[in-house]
Amino acid sequence: MLEALSKGEYAATQLIYDQNYYMVSSWLIKHGCPEADAADIFQEAMVVLYGKSQDAGFRLSSKISTYLFAISKHQWYKKLENQHKQPLSLKEDLEGEEDGQMGPVYEDDLNLHMERERHFKKLNEAMDQLGEPCRSLLRAYYNENRSMQAIAESFGYTNAENAKNQKFKCLARLKKLFHTALPKLN
Repeated sequence: MLEALSKGEYAATQLIYDQNYYMVSSWLIKHGCPEADAADIFQEAMVVLYGKSQDAGFRLSSKISTYLFAISKHQWYKKLENQHKQPLSLKEDLEGEEDGQMGPVYEDDLNLHMERERHFKKLNEAMDQLGEPCRSLLRAYYNENRSMQAIAESFGYTNAENAKNQKFKCLARLKKLFHTALPKLN
């Protein structure tokens, strides 16, 4: 669905919109958002999703509905914050009390999503640093779901076991590159 959206297919856009608009707008309206603003906020979330779908490195690690919901909630709370208002009801969005501070759960969801995006970005950077033939071998196995036998044949290994050993060596190098890059996330 995300791939079809990234290609600008109207049917995919309409389906995503139809499947998610009512749920998101209902929640927004229930929490004090005027109906017209709810429509605008959802439209902004759709634009964000479309923009992200254009990025080849973007990997959605949740359902599309969860992503749209998190973006919409974030936009609504941001709008309220700008207006110096509070939502009508935050009970289901509040976590336990820590040092007298209450934090919305949606921030955790959004932070988790952003953290995953940073990890995917670092993984792609590590893959770029990995070099050939490791990069192609790992992509053949993990992205293309090719068998070890097919990889052995196309990469010139004598058998599937040798290809598997090379895959593990490449994976170890990738993990090292990835974990070396992790402290640079911030």
